[in-house]
Amino acid sequence: MRLILLGGPGAGKGTQAKRLSQSLAIPWISSGDLLHGAIAAQTDLGKAVQTTVEQGEFVKDETMIALMRDRLGQPDANQGWLLDGYPRTAFQAEELDFLLDDIQQQVDQAIWLDVPKAVLMERSLGRSRSDDNPEALKRRIELLYEKTLAMLDYYGYRQKLLKVDGNQPPATVEAAIRKHLGL
Repeated sequence: MRLILLGGPGAGKGTQAKRLSQSLAIPWISSGDLLHGAIAAQTDLGKAVQTTVEQGEFVKDETMIALMRDRLGQPDANQGWLLDGYPRTAFQAEELDFLLDDIQQQVDQAIWLDVPKAVLMERSLGRSRSDDNPEALKRRIELLYEKTLAMLDYYGYRQKLLKVDGNQPPATVEAAIRKHLGL
């Protein structure tokens, strides 16, 4: 199964990704984890994106597409995957489809965890990530509404969008997702 989890910072993508990837035995591919790992290791990529990530801005499309091309080309992703944090824009979603065509795969379902802005901010401030400061979070939430919501139309048009109320207990959210996926 090839799934995409969409939602703002603090929407519960990580929680649901962990649960689903374990039960489906597919890799959980978090763009945030990939970027934070590169920053921590001070790779060329990490150095290039550090300021952008710390300010809550989106990393350039070209950089993210190359990162995903590399990650989805690894052997553990051959039989399925769960993307968390990518794509973030309709352009990236389209580019992901082109990439998947190249490797003869396709998205089975994009899952939107719908959570109100105030709840996203509250949940995110309770985490201890370096880029979860109030200014960066506010910017990431603004970008979510400016750029990411158009992606819902992209997947909705293709009848691959599942909208889930993410402002519920994690087990309830998981049950709704699993029911829709027939698990």
